[in-house]
Amino acid sequence: MELHLFSTSGPGFAVTWVLEACREILGDKRDVTIAYLPQASLTAEKWLKETQRSFRDMARIELIDTETMELAEMEGILRRAALVYIPGGNAFLLNHRLHGSRLAPHLRKKVQNGLPVVAFSAGAIVCGPNILTSNDLNLVPTSHFNGLGLTPFNFNVHYVDETGRDSWLAEYHSFHDNPVLMLEDGAYVRIKGKTTILVRGEAWCRRAGQEKEKLKPGESIAPN
Repeated sequence: MELHLFSTSGPGFAVTWVLEACREILGDKRDVTIAYLPQASLTAEKWLKETQRSFRDMARIELIDTETMELAEMEGILRRAALVYIPGGNAFLLNHRLHGSRLAPHLRKKVQNGLPVVAFSAGAIVCGPNILTSNDLNLVPTSHFNGLGLTPFNFNVHYVDETGRDSWLAEYHSFHDNPVLMLEDGAYVRIKGKTTILVRGEAWCRRAGQEKEKLKPGESIAPN
């Protein structure tokens, strides 16, 4: 299993870091497909052409649209894909669409069997056990709160070191035992198999019953 998770896609609104991670995964492969899953946004098609331009020298972009596609069509795109790219938006909307379309269990199985993931913001959040540490509002509203469960860590993105944010993230552990990774903008976490590493940027880990721990780039992050 291979996940490349970011708080943001790159400096400003660029996708620089996403492209770098995709190049690392694809290497010298040519004529490949990237499954593009922008379902955290209400205006996903708005970004399709720009995404295709950004990836034009690397791979074909195939859009997965959970609102208009049948499950078999979406599964076909994942079977053809060399990786899946999940951008940001509203984590509750993204999770609602993944579960409502019944794509979530198929996507989970594909990733567990080796399909790499590159994701940022909401896309990173849904990779955890649940999405309850998202900053977003549940505007859908959805009753689907379980994430893809690809890692034992929950995620909080666009993290800022402040009392208010820390207080409600600490309260998460009144009901849940799994650790939370808090990623500042610019942070990059890579998961290969069962090993989780902060590649770069500022990030913290909060474990149940403990003070948050500032993470060091290059070191493995233990869930306990």
